[in-house]
Amino acid sequence: MEIKPTEYTLQTVATGRNYPDSGWLLGDKECSSPSLIRAVYAKKQIEFKDNSFGLYKFADWLPVQRALEGSCAPVTYKSEGLAKELGLTNLYITFSGYWPEKGATMYTCSFKETEAYSVCARLPKDEKKILVVASAGNTARAFAQVCSDNNIPIVIAVPFENMGALWFKKPLNKCVKIICTPAGTDYFDAIQLGAKVCESPAFLEEGGAKNVARRDGMGTTVLSAVEHIGRIPDSYFQAIGSGTGTIAAWEANMRFIEDGRFGNHLMKLIPSQNIPFTPMYDAWKQDSRALLQYDEEDAVKRALEIDAKVLSNRRPPYSLAGGLYDAVKATGGDIELATNEELREACQLFEKVEGNDVHPAAGVAIVSLKKALASGKISKDEVVMLNITGGGEKRFKREFKYVQAEPDLVISSTEDSAVIIEKVLNLFK
Repeated sequence: MEIKPTEYTLQTVATGRNYPDSGWLLGDKECSSPSLIRAVYAKKQIEFKDNSFGLYKFADWLPVQRALEGSCAPVTYKSEGLAKELGLTNLYITFSGYWPEKGATMYTCSFKETEAYSVCARLPKDEKKILVVASAGNTARAFAQVCSDNNIPIVIAVPFENMGALWFKKPLNKCVKIICTPAGTDYFDAIQLGAKVCESPAFLEEGGAKNVARRDGMGTTVLSAVEHIGRIPDSYFQAIGSGTGTIAAWEANMRFIEDGRFGNHLMKLIPSQNIPFTPMYDAWKQDSRALLQYDEEDAVKRALEIDAKVLSNRRPPYSLAGGLYDAVKATGGDIELATNEELREACQLFEKVEGNDVHPAAGVAIVSLKKALASGKISKDEVVMLNITGGGEKRFKREFKYVQAEPDLVISSTEDSAVIIEKVLNLFK
């Protein structure tokens, strides 16, 4: 399967400046304030390709150079079981994970595959630098699998506590190296470790939320929903750790408005966090663009207490221009909360009434949908998109023998950069 490189330029949210992508830009050096950059696609009206293209059926709105092997697009369907349980007449579920009957064959069981297939396809085929990604778990699994299957060298930094998330259908290619921060550390420590590796010119920072390919890959969940429904939904629900997926949903929504064929309204964005780790909710409820000050040690403790470990980013893209604060504000949305007990009940409910298991983060989103309906933030008849960001893992592990990965290196992010770089470079010798 081949696709042509997508035509696009970049735009700085804070200033509106447009310019060409000179190669792996993650920000605008001419902008003096913190700001995301966005991809502006030459093709304003998207042409949906058939499912044989996998994620690249949405290539018109992905900043990619090529197509990689093994991708699957998110799948959207109209809910019956959960819709009846909640009293909704137009609930559409966008599912990313393993559910073959629905056409969902993401073997990592997470929508993070949408990021990995987009980001890695933004890389030129002859790229000499080694990609570096920091992750709390699901992103690591997705990038590891995609890079392993497509022979793309990568370093993945994860907290040791989250190594349990690194299971795979088959052993990883030697081009994938996993480095860990020690036990008792969290996602932010892994981010710091990855940043130190990137001080060497041999490595390439993936960029997280700053990477337009990551956000537009995540935005394919909305592209899937609009293609299936035939219109922009009225409201959107998703659990957040960084908020990047919700920002991506807003950006995809604006592209559909410009497309002109699917409606001209903004979806009300209602992301949600897992108690007791709620930095974005806390700031939002005080209408604060800046995240509130908090004790670092306490934040790590809270991050380790949540069931939905992937929602534990202590430095999310909340405050900057084009970030989560702007997205929720622009759409008249709100941020909801879910306890561990509530999300567990929601996961059990989904499996009972819809027929597949879902990840804890998806349970958080289900709880927030239930609460928003009960409080009148949404009505029972509006068109609702529920982004189920991961599922089918229990089923996948029943049906396949899977391999648990081990770290290639465990090292503290407080180590000297030169020591870290030398040890990581040695992994590739």
